Amino acid sequence: MNEVAPAPPVATIGHNPVRLWGLISAQRVGRIARAAKLAVIDPDGPFATPAILANAAHAWDPAWFALVLSRPGMVLILNGVPALAHAPDAASANRIAEAMRRGSPLPRTDGLEAVAFESGPTIENKQLRKRETPFLLPLTPDTVRQIERASYFGAYKGVTDLLTKYLWPEWALVLTRICARLGITPNMVTTIGAVFCVVATALFAYGHYWAGMAAGLVFMVLDTVDGKLARCTITSSAWGNVFDHGMDLVHPPFWWWFWATGLAFWGMAYDTATFWWVQAAIQGGYVVQRLIEGAFISAHGMHIHVWRRFDSRFRLITARRNPNMVILFASMLFARPDLGLIAVAWWTVVSCLVHAVRLVQASVARARQGALVSWLSDGAPA
Repeated sequence: MNEVAPAPPVATIGHNPVRLWGLISAQRVGRIARAAKLAVIDPDGPFATPAILANAAHAWDPAWFALVLSRPGMVLILNGVPALAHAPDAASANRIAEAMRRGSPLPRTDGLEAVAFESGPTIENKQLRKRETPFLLPLTPDTVRQIERASYFGAYKGVTDLLTKYLWPEWALVLTRICARLGITPNMVTTIGAVFCVVATALFAYGHYWAGMAAGLVFMVLDTVDGKLARCTITSSAWGNVFDHGMDLVHPPFWWWFWATGLAFWGMAYDTATFWWVQAAIQGGYVVQRLIEGAFISAHGMHIHVWRRFDSRFRLITARRNPNMVILFASMLFARPDLGLIAVAWWTVVSCLVHAVRLVQASVARARQGALVSWLSDGAPA
């Protein structure tokens, strides 16, 4: 029976007082290590075991840490100097640590896998649905804002809706920086957002659509901020994930229901039959889409929106909260909130049909060619 090798401890080599998202290098590396359930050790004195070594003079995306952890012997190098490494034994750990302290190249790389950042290696981030070369930069006072920007956008999902991808980022970056400076936690941001979400729901119920969309806009931006703040400050938590994703799942049906009831205050109330078919299409379609997405993950081990490039592009506009709000906003420009919700209902039906077809096509493709591969994977077809 093969014994499982113990997880290597993590050490930050050197001291760097420059703060990134309010954290010095040792604090940031420590949070990343503890999130991976790894021990953090004092780097003073020689190493007696394999170890993960982080150079305090550099800042890097946590995706590099996950990759290095999975590949004993890997050394990530920037400008010839090791920035992050998985030393497979004590001797290499001491050799790498000395090079990090001196800010000099490794004297030799035998037994190691040296990966130069300048060569542009890419990593598939399944959680954030993208493939990219994560950031790695020297951490100095002059590079902090550049690194924070790279860190923030590195925490962004590559496959998401058009508002989150193209409209929110700059607004949310400013708010994320403010929250980090003030010590506001992601859960605090989620709580504030939840209040605006409830306020928006109440405003919709009484036909105050413009005010409701303004409150909803604040909520939707904060819904981006909390996740980015958690990833940038390495403060993600199980409760935070449940709170955030729970809000995302639960509130949309209430918005669409009370948007419909609020039409009475505009003298545009639907007749009973229209009210129920609109709600059946939107609410039922919302549930069906989620079920299809779950079935796709269960059957193929990936999200439906990362299978082919088409699926990722369709995610930009599929009938979810943000694209639906774009439709409703457009309808309000013509003072026809009633037609806007009908348009949302039809778009939800179309989106469900597209997802259902893709689920069937994926099953056929798997039967013909074996396991599916995401277009974001290295060498996969687009």
